Amino acid sequence: MTEIRVVRDYPHPIAKVWRTLTDPQLLALWSMRPEGFSLEVGARFKFYGEPNKHWRGFVECELLEVEPQKLLRYSWVGDDSGAKLIVTYSLEPSARGTRLTLVHGGFSGVGGYLLAKLIMTPGWKKMLDGDFPQVLHQTDEQGRVLPSSTLKPKYPEQVSR
Repeated sequence: MTEIRVVRDYPHPIAKVWRTLTDPQLLALWSMRPEGFSLEVGARFKFYGEPNKHWRGFVECELLEVEPQKLLRYSWVGDDSGAKLIVTYSLEPSARGTRLTLVHGGFSGVGGYLLAKLIMTPGWKKMLDGDFPQVLHQTDEQGRVLPSSTLKPKYPEQVSR
């Protein structure tokens, strides 16, 4: 099995990083657009993005585990094959503020390896190095977007399936 592991330190308190990972309005600013997202174990939700000839445009998820301000784990089914992957975010204090560790695992076979290494890893790094810290910098400690912010949802249009 192949897994993606990305570790980043952010100069923000854990509460703010957690909120950016779990508030649906903030999620839509750095990730895909969530529908039905909640922090109740067993909750089923979807993330919507831009469909293309290689991807249906949404991911089906189920919240598997949550420890507020420490751990968020959910399943991830990104195509019609039904192959279930697992996404885990872990938070811990660091010298700079908060260390975020993302693990996206369960990729199998040559196809899974290529998907993880060539498509998903660069995508996660782009979000966690660019969009995610922008949301952290352009929101206040209560998770409100600052009046001077230029943030906009990445996928604002309503998609129905």
